Formats: sequence, structure tokens, C-alpha cells
Amino acid sequence: MFNLKNIAKGAAISAVAFSVIATSAMADKVLRIQSVLSDNADEVFMLKEFGKDVAALTGGSLTIEVLPAGAIVGARDVMDAVDAGLVEGGFAWTHYWGGKHVAANLFGAPIAGAGVGLDNIAFLSWFQYGGGKELYDRLWDEMGVNVKGFMLQPVGPEALGWFSEPINSMDDFRKYRFRAPPGMVGQAYKDIGVASVAMGGGDILPALEKGTIDAAEWCCPKPDMVFGFQKVLKHYYLQGLHQVVVNADMYVNGDFYDGLSVTEKKALEVAANASLSKSMSYRIYENGKALQTLVNDHGVILHDTPADYFSSYMSAAKSLLEKNAAENEFFAEVWQSQKDFADIAVPFWAGSQASNAALGKAHADTLK
Repeated sequence: MFNLKNIAKGAAISAVAFSVIATSAMADKVLRIQSVLSDNADEVFMLKEFGKDVAALTGGSLTIEVLPAGAIVGARDVMDAVDAGLVEGGFAWTHYWGGKHVAANLFGAPIAGAGVGLDNIAFLSWFQYGGGKELYDRLWDEMGVNVKGFMLQPVGPEALGWFSEPINSMDDFRKYRFRAPPGMVGQAYKDIGVASVAMGGGDILPALEKGTIDAAEWCCPKPDMVFGFQKVLKHYYLQGLHQVVVNADMYVNGDFYDGLSVTEKKALEVAANASLSKSMSYRIYENGKALQTLVNDHGVILHDTPADYFSSYMSAAKSLLEKNAAENEFFAEVWQSQKDFADIAVPFWAGSQASNAALGKAHADTLK
């Protein structure tokens, strides 16, 4: 005779066992992301915050492990490693891959705001609602790599940089050997007569100390202070055009991504959208605190950028944009999309921000 209590008890035990097995199986999905940065970088901190959101949204079925620069491959090989499946994911700035496709520059660091005044917030408007994301999703096929990309961290505007003495004009600027980013941004400096040198972040301070270069840019007050520029240079210029917005993103191997559940894919999308906002919010405050420390505790002197820099750099930037658009069809399509968006959005955004910028500057002046 069947014992209903025993059957129910057995069924309950089986259900628990199945649940444990299923949970264990789901928890096996680990997305290892190798960064091009060391663990102490703000970008890595925010990447780990993104990972926490993904784990929470998936109930732990997908977890993210952040690996520091060089853990598996060198920084320049991260994209190839993700493409080949040597590591499931990578993290860098989109324009790092401009050598694979020139249009990567328009997503990672659209030079001089794409020549049409896109700051980091306007760029996100284009990316999320102006057709940018659809073009971004096509970039990887255009590049010929098996990856799914996620834009995570917009930064900007970046500071013009650090100098040993004040610069009052472009003639003064041209006297310096200046560390600048690679690609179109650095080329524009060369085109206006600045002796720009491209090098990785970890090499900049040693190069300054040895005299290999005598001026440099990296990013913004917090990352610059972490690098220690204030130890060798004291004159700091915040306003620049070269990287008004800089975007860091994550690359997931296409086969790994295809193996995720619908929920896990959606979790990556939702967490990425959250990261876009959180990273901007985090950096405004962190850079503000760092700037206070640089000025008050390290004797750093803030200057306004010489007026002739803006016209010189913008002219070179637009020439490079036009040249690349003439040579590459996809680049031309992306840039045209940014220009069409700017024709609609920038008159509003720039106009409304002008008064706020003036008010903010007036408040800043009272603190001097």
C-alpha cells in the first residue's frame, strides 16, 4: 500500500535536490573580464560595481571576475584574446581598436566632440536614442571580431594636461614634448605642430621623471593624481578639446554571449545602462575632491587654456574627420549620424548649458 506521506516527503526531497543541482549548474557561468588597467583604477572600481549589479539581477547565475592588466595577455592583445575565446571578456576604451577599424574612434573618443560639440551627456543621448547603439552593434562585424560590445563608462571632458611652466599661446605649447593619446587625437596635435608622443598610462610618469617628455595628459584630476603627475608638474589646464568624451566598454566573446539565457543577456544590458549613469555621477564628485587636494595640498596651479588652442585644434580635428569619412564608408555613416543628431540636439543643449556653466564658474571664482 502506498504511503502518501512518504511519497510527498520523497517528492519534496527530490525537488530540493533538483533545485540545488540547477542552481549549481547556473552558477557555473563566470564571465572573466581582463582589463587594460591595474586594479587601483577608478574604471576597474566601476567595472566591479557593474559586476555586482549583474550578479544581483541574475540571482548569481552569471558572475563577473575582473582580471587586471596582463593577467592573461598584454593590453594590446585584449580584443584578439576575447575574439579567440582565450578569455570571455575584455575591458578598454573603444578607440584602442582604431587600428582594427577607424570608426572605433568615433565611439571611444570622438575627436573634439565629433567636431559638432558632443559632450559626454549629449553623446549618451545620441548613443541611446539617436541611433548610436545600432551603429555600435555593427562596429564589431565591421571590425571582423566575434564579440558583443557593451558601452559602460563615459568620461569627460578630459583635461588638456600638465606643464612645467605656464603656456600663454600655441607657440608656448609647441615647445613641449607632449604625451597625447594615440590615433586621431594624437595626430591632430602633430598636425598643429605639437611634438606629441603616444605611450601607455604606466609609462607617463617615468618618462616625465627621465625627461623623455616634459608635458602630458592622461584624463582628469582623480586619475591624474593617482598617477602622480603633481609630483613633477604643477601647472594644470582643465579645458581641452581632444577628448571631450571618452568611452570605456566591455567586450564579450560572441560564443559565450550566445550561450547565456535571455535573462542573463538582459541583465548585462540593464547593468550596462545603469553603469553609464553611475560612472558619470561617481566621477564628478571624485574629480572635484581630487582637484581640491591637488590645489590645496600639492601646490598645483590651475590655468585657463590659451584661446588660440581651440581654433587650431578644431581646425585639425575637422580635417581628420573629413579625411577619414572620405576614405571609409562606415566611418562616414557614423559621423553623419552624429552630425545629424547634433543639428537637432546641440543648439538646445549648448544653449541651456551656457547659463549653467557661467553660474558654476561664478561660484568657483568665489572659492579662490
